Amino acid sequence: MAVLYLLSALLILVLNVERLPTAIGQIWQGAFSPESISGGLIGVMIVGFRRAVFSNEAGLGSAAIAHSAVRTDEPVTEGFVALLEPFIDTVVICTMTALVIVTTVYDPALASTEVSGIELTTRAFASTLSWSPVPLSIAAVLFAFSTMISWSYYGLKSFTYLAGHRPAVEIGFKLFFCLFIVLGSSIQLGALIDLSDALIFLVAIPNLLGLYLLAPVLKEEMISYRERLGRF
Repeated sequence: MAVLYLLSALLILVLNVERLPTAIGQIWQGAFSPESISGGLIGVMIVGFRRAVFSNEAGLGSAAIAHSAVRTDEPVTEGFVALLEPFIDTVVICTMTALVIVTTVYDPALASTEVSGIELTTRAFASTLSWSPVPLSIAAVLFAFSTMISWSYYGLKSFTYLAGHRPAVEIGFKLFFCLFIVLGSSIQLGALIDLSDALIFLVAIPNLLGLYLLAPVLKEEMISYRERLGRF
C-alpha cells in the first residue's frame, strides 16, 4: 500500500517538477517566516506534534509491543529497524503528500475552509491524474485496516497481560474492539481525533517517563552491541 501511494505521488511530482522549487520555498517560508513565528509558533508546533504522533506513534511505546515478538539474538538491531518506521511514515510519505498538495491545488484560502485531510489529498491527486482517487482510496483503506490490526494487537497484548492469557479474555477483548470499530465509524471525525489525541497523550506520559528511567540501560546495551560488532 505504501509503494502504491508513493508511486502515485512520485508520478504527480514528476509531472509537476517545474513547481517543486516554488513549493519547497512556500513550505520553508510558511514554517520560518516572521509572520508564522509571531502568529502562533507554539500553537503550530502543538498541532504538528499531534499529527506526527498520530502518524507514526513515536514516543508512545506501542511499537515496542510488536517488535518484542521478534526472535533475535541482538535486540538493539530491532531498535534500529523500529527507527525506520517514523522515517518512512513521516519524513518520506508525509513530505511527498505535502509536496503533491502544494504543487497542485493548495491555496492559502483553503486554510479557512473545511477542506482538509483525505479530501484535500484526493483533490490534489485528481488535479493531475484523474484516475488517482481510485488507488488513493485503496491505499487509504489499507492504511486504515492495517492500523486497526496493529492497534488491536497492541490492545490485546496489554489487556491479556493485565487480565491473564485465557481464551475467554482474548475473545472478550476482540468482541469489545470490534464493537468500538462500529462506534468509531459513526462518530464525527473531528470528535474522534480529539478523543484519540487525549488518549494518546495519556499513553505517552508513562512511556516517556519509562524512556527516561531506562536510558542508562539502553546506553549499556548500545555500548555492549558496538563492542561485539567491532570484533567481527
